[in-house]
Amino acid sequence: MDKKLKKKIEALQQRVQRLKQQLAGAKKQPDDLREIQTLQAQLAAAEAELAKLKQQESS
Repeated sequence: MDKKLKKKIEALQQRVQRLKQQLAGAKKQPDDLREIQTLQAQLAAAEAELAKLKQQESS
């Protein structure tokens, strides 16, 4: 496996984890509904990119 690809996957996994924590916190204190929607969109994009990279990794 390419070192760059592995590093990018690790960084994305950390980002996904951080976004999940932020989203959970935002849902507990729903001050701004746009924040929840933004976090959900960012999480979906990060998860999609992670899936794409993992697919490249296995190819």
